[in-house]
Amino acid sequence: MKAYWVVRGNILKPDEYAKYIELAGPIINKFQGTFIIRGGKQIEVEGEGYQRTVVIEFNSFEEAELCYNSDEYQEALIFVKSSAKRLVTIVEGTH
Repeated sequence: MKAYWVVRGNILKPDEYAKYIELAGPIINKFQGTFIIRGGKQIEVEGEGYQRTVVIEFNSFEEAELCYNSDEYQEALIFVKSSAKRLVTIVEGTH
């Protein structure tokens, strides 16, 4: 069953966050992750909180979790700590 990373975020330091993006993309690809949504136009219709939304599809919940917990991805997250405020959820799909 497919699984997804759903990421909501506010970018505080774009230059530093760009370093994370540069590192994270290849790592996500290595774990068969596919970007479904990567920023773009959005409107929050119930509540408010984040400027950016990213959704990444994985072949399974296990692969999504393995990617997030991998040493490589955890090293990339160093660039997120002070450059963004994020909410990240790994969720199983319905198919």
